[in-house]
Amino acid sequence: MKIDKKIIVNALIALVVYAAVMGLVKGGVLSRQMMSLITPVCVYVMMSVSLSLVVGFLGELSLGHAAFMSIGAYTGCLFLIATKDILPVLVSLLLAVFIGGVAAALLGVVIGIPVLRLKGDYLAIVTLGFGEIIKSVFNSLKITGGAKGLSKIPLVATYKNFTFVFILMLLVILLVSHLVNSRHGRAVCAIRDNYIAAEAVGIPVSRYKILAFVIAAFMAGMAGVIYGANLGILKPANFDYNASIEILVMVVLGGMGSIKGSIIAAVILTLLPELLRGASDYRMLIYAIALISMMLFNNSAFKRNLTEKRNLKQAEKLSKEEV
Repeated sequence: MKIDKKIIVNALIALVVYAAVMGLVKGGVLSRQMMSLITPVCVYVMMSVSLSLVVGFLGELSLGHAAFMSIGAYTGCLFLIATKDILPVLVSLLLAVFIGGVAAALLGVVIGIPVLRLKGDYLAIVTLGFGEIIKSVFNSLKITGGAKGLSKIPLVATYKNFTFVFILMLLVILLVSHLVNSRHGRAVCAIRDNYIAAEAVGIPVSRYKILAFVIAAFMAGMAGVIYGANLGILKPANFDYNASIEILVMVVLGGMGSIKGSIIAAVILTLLPELLRGASDYRMLIYAIALISMMLFNNSAFKRNLTEKRNLKQAEKLSKEEV
């Protein structure tokens, strides 16, 4: 049984990244500010990769991804608070992540069935409204602390438990990667490329759209639990439409339908604002220049790949004519 070289390379990259981060943390090289960013980087990688499944591979524009993150965060963190003195830390965190993911996925089914009948701008508007409704609900519930937020959350997902967070992030990336390369993933991409043709060849379009939507919601819910267990407090304002747009920007800048691009963009856009904090006068200018540069780079790379594909098709046609 042959092992794909890409799998070996990706595994080596993951090991190198993990060893580098752990070495910097154990060696005391990183500042307190940088160590506080280790978990958020993993969270936003999970969020961008999961949203990429809906936006990049399914081709549907969703502006309510932060709502699923908030549902998972509140549900999982309430479980953490209730079991902090009963269960071991890692067991409690593992169960909280699963419960948060399931809660987000269940709501993803409830919302996805009627919402995914829409397309394009209409879907974006409805998911945006859904996110604002969820935020208003959390603002009014006493169990979530209302506008003051849910506090006294055990800090069990900080850099001290980086191994658990890193493994969870890898599982999310692996799940999306294998899903995209599977038969189901090809069906999802077919829906994106040509909705009518996919339906005509017998692909159950609605089923696959809901499948992608629910899986993305499940992953966002898990990321939300890690987010809350790292901060120690959750406020509904943290999950407004700006949060959803920020995650969408990561997906777009990384390249539509590119998992590696989404990972790189999530890391850069999470670290960059903090790295530029020292340059307070020029911070936003440098940040804007970096965003524009990434867009131009992605655009040129896309055009180059498109040109290569066209040249390959023309070469195939010429070879067939010669034969």
